[in-house]
Amino acid sequence: MRRLLNYFLNGFLIVAPIGLTVYILFALLRWLNDLFAGLSFDVPGLGLLLAVVLITGVGFVAKSFLVRPFVIITERVLHRTPLVSIIYSSLKDLFDAFVGDEQKFNRPVLVQLNVQEQTYKMGFVTQAAMTAVLRDDLVAVYFPHSYNFSGELVLVPLDRLTYLDLPSSEVMKFIVSGGVSRLG
Repeated sequence: MRRLLNYFLNGFLIVAPIGLTVYILFALLRWLNDLFAGLSFDVPGLGLLLAVVLITGVGFVAKSFLVRPFVIITERVLHRTPLVSIIYSSLKDLFDAFVGDEQKFNRPVLVQLNVQEQTYKMGFVTQAAMTAVLRDDLVAVYFPHSYNFSGELVLVPLDRLTYLDLPSSEVMKFIVSGGVSRLG
């Protein structure tokens, strides 16, 4: 009986991530296709294709010198509207941190947490100096949590950091996977 349970758990560890990934992608494609269900013809993948074209078109138009002032005005209004400003600015900062022109998670570091026990933690420098709190000797380091879309920000003395010469995406994948994926 114990051997069967082990086989089940091994199978589950293989099937669950693949199954969830396929399910999420399928649900996303179905949702996108349902957006265009009112059309008289059904083309699988049309919703995804139209969404990609629409988002690309919005990006193209937003870079236009004629439209750019309207985008700036809209962002100012969103930033000044109570409650909306908190949600909008948080989401905008989050997206900019990963895919914007000023990516924030591009400097992976190894931080020594405890000198006696020689414990370390991997993270990303988000602010090189904490001038705003009058502590230029501290660095803001973000530590993502494993298997979760959350993390914690810790201010760390500069002498406890070791900058890693590794791609940020690999370090993020390593941390989020709980150290299961390979580095380098």
